Amino acid sequence: MIDAALQAFALAVAAAFGAIIGSFLNVCIYRLPLDRSLVWPSSACPLCARELSWYENIPVVSYLALRARCRTCGGRISVRYPSVESLAAAMFALAWWYYGPGPLLVSRLVFGCALIVLFAIDLEHHLLPNAITLPGIIAGFLFSFFTEPGWAASLIGILMGGGVLYLVAEAYYRVRHEEGLGMGDVKMLAMVGAFLGWQLTLVTLMLASLSGTIIGLLLIVTKRGGMKYALPFGTFLALGAAAAATVGPAVLQWYLGLL
Repeated sequence: MIDAALQAFALAVAAAFGAIIGSFLNVCIYRLPLDRSLVWPSSACPLCARELSWYENIPVVSYLALRARCRTCGGRISVRYPSVESLAAAMFALAWWYYGPGPLLVSRLVFGCALIVLFAIDLEHHLLPNAITLPGIIAGFLFSFFTEPGWAASLIGILMGGGVLYLVAEAYYRVRHEEGLGMGDVKMLAMVGAFLGWQLTLVTLMLASLSGTIIGLLLIVTKRGGMKYALPFGTFLALGAAAAATVGPAVLQWYLGLL
């Protein structure tokens, strides 16, 4: 009974800390595309520019208490804010439960936070900031000296992840004479390779390509997009990488068992 209570308390603390981190991730998502500082000035309403009070910055709670509107100008607060905070809270709690304390937990949480930011920014702006992908490559490689996948697999993952998409992008450009993939996608997959290693990078690419193809076909069928509709591939890479980091090893073992 005591052990169960301690575990529940640890999960609650992890979720609360995750929600706080999620609030910072929202800052990154909003400010990085605008090339603004992440630490100054203080958070403010994007419509009336009034600086927010501390009680307006409580993750999720403030959004609900304010009924999704600024208390000064009445402007609507994007649902992205509580969504990211809730997602981060759930990620931290589940990661604590799934991985337990240790270097792998820290590595996966850093990786997960980077994926959330990249997913949201690419979805809205079709942009994958170097401020996330490049430090992410370095961080993933450094973590590999202390935990999975090991430095050799990480290094191969960086070279393979970045190299595969770079070759695909270059081939597409030479054939079609137009850009199909941006360098942001290349750097993002290199980051995935740094954290997950080359095998799970291939799983990520497979899952991202599959989900991107399905969504692309649905857009065409529903006439919401054509063959040249620019899909934010980074969002699919983020989803594929999140799946690969958790269920990827099982998927890989299942696939190898079919051979």
